[in-house]
Amino acid sequence: MESSRHLQAFRLRLGMTQLLRHRPMNKIVFEHYPASKLPEELRKGLEKDAMVRVVIEEEAKDEGRDPFPGFRSLPKIERKPMTTGETLAAIRRIKAEDRQSVTAEEAVARIRRLRDEWDD
Repeated sequence: MESSRHLQAFRLRLGMTQLLRHRPMNKIVFEHYPASKLPEELRKGLEKDAMVRVVIEEEAKDEGRDPFPGFRSLPKIERKPMTTGETLAAIRRIKAEDRQSVTAEEAVARIRRLRDEWDD
C-alpha cells in the first residue's frame, strides 16, 4: 500500500514535469510485458516470472526553444561586479546616511511579527 502511494505520487510529479515542458513526446507503452524479455541491466532486482509495464518516451530536442518565454519582454540588465573603489564608496554613502541600528533581539522580534501575520 505504502509503495503504491509513492508510485502514484511519482507518476503525478512525472506528469507535472511533462506538462511543464510543453513539448510533444512520442510514447510507447507495453503493459504486462514479461520481465524475462528485458535486457539484463533492466531486469536487476525483478523476479524472473514478473510482469512489468514498460514505457518508452522519445526525448524532445531543446534546440531553439526559449526556456523562459514569459521573461522575453523584460529589459535585459547587464550586471557586473563592483570594483573595490565602488564598494568603498557605497559603504561610505550608507554610513553617511546614519541609519538607525537595531539589536539582534529587535530584528528577531520584527521577523517573528511578520511571520506570524501569515499564520492568522
